[in-house]
Amino acid sequence: MRLELPLARVKGLGTSGEGSHHWWRQRLSALVLIPLTFWFLFSIVDQLGQGHYMVQEWIADPFTACCLILYSIFMFYHAQLGLQVVIEDYVHNRGIRLTLVLFSRAVLLLFGILAVFSVLRIAL
Repeated sequence: MRLELPLARVKGLGTSGEGSHHWWRQRLSALVLIPLTFWFLFSIVDQLGQGHYMVQEWIADPFTACCLILYSIFMFYHAQLGLQVVIEDYVHNRGIRLTLVLFSRAVLLLFGILAVFSVLRIAL
């Protein structure tokens, strides 16, 4: 017994399209973000009161730079997934919805690239 609708079978979408795949990606990115967020918060609190030069040295540390890059990548990816769900749930016009999803992806990708580039520029 198949749970797919005939149209979904033809399109190869299964019962829910890509919804479950999207859901899993969002949950896995959230799991990765949990330890990275705790590390980031404790590290930032540790840097309070430090001068500009000391913070640059902290970012230039290879472990810190790798963690900041991972945090930036997963944070912007997770934000893009969440924003896409909000747009798909609340924007009913297909053209506007597609435009907003593509715009949000582009903006968050740009911010992610800028964040990674900034860390690499300081670290290298």
